[in-house]
Amino acid sequence: MAARRRMTAGVAAVLLVGLLAGCGGGSAQPPGPSASGTPSTASPSPSDADKPTDRSPHGVLLSAQLAMQTARRAKISYRLGADSAAGLLFWQPKTALQIKRGTPGTAEQLIVMDTTAYQGGDDATAARLGGRHWEKFGGATGADGHKEVPYAGLVDQLNPVVALTAATAAADPVLLGEEKLDDSTVQHYQVSTTAERYAAAQSPLSESRRSGLRAALAPGGATALTLDLWLNDKDQLVQLRRSGTGTEGGADDLVQYSDFGGALSVQAPAEADTSDTGTRSTSPLAR
Repeated sequence: MAARRRMTAGVAAVLLVGLLAGCGGGSAQPPGPSASGTPSTASPSPSDADKPTDRSPHGVLLSAQLAMQTARRAKISYRLGADSAAGLLFWQPKTALQIKRGTPGTAEQLIVMDTTAYQGGDDATAARLGGRHWEKFGGATGADGHKEVPYAGLVDQLNPVVALTAATAAADPVLLGEEKLDDSTVQHYQVSTTAERYAAAQSPLSESRRSGLRAALAPGGATALTLDLWLNDKDQLVQLRRSGTGTEGGADDLVQYSDFGGALSVQAPAEADTSDTGTRSTSPLAR
């Protein structure tokens, strides 16, 4: 009898434990994702995790390079020597550029979509082409047999990642201080480099594109370049200035960026309104 009572008590204890586990629900179901998604206070938030730990001038410029790679696209306005325009630029994953030059009503446009480009969109082009408003052309074929991006020199001068790649490759960048740009507070950085080093830092570009970029950055034989870079509170490049000296005048460029990663789009003109003219030079400002 004593043995039977001990066995009955043991069974009852096992049943009681099972009932308590079922009521608690802690291990009765397999674990799954939290519906609230609220992180533990012990874990860093995504914004904290993304903040660069190196806030030296070089570290901040590396952070800016990553920020612009992430942004992929922006509105731009620029002055490259005597050439000025405004529009849209996509630098990743593929190249797209849309700009307007001139005054409203007579503005000539340039659209670059990877290895194809369109130029015109104005009445003067339509008169020259017998009614069609756009010339369509492809980039020249490079030494490796692949088509280049038309107007690659222009695209590479405007590309913020290219500028930041050159800046991070330069020695001893300096923070000049905090400034006001329009209605925003920005940090002003400066680096010294050369046209040769600026182009040489662009390892993803083909040799022909690096050569074109080097030539575009050194008008009149300029070699020394000063890069001024203004970054917002997200380490995004909002303004770039390139200046240099040469025997016949040096670089004098200003590029401004806004609406990073916004709902921007570039579309090709209607095929019925285009005239295919073959290939076009990849020189920086070929017209």
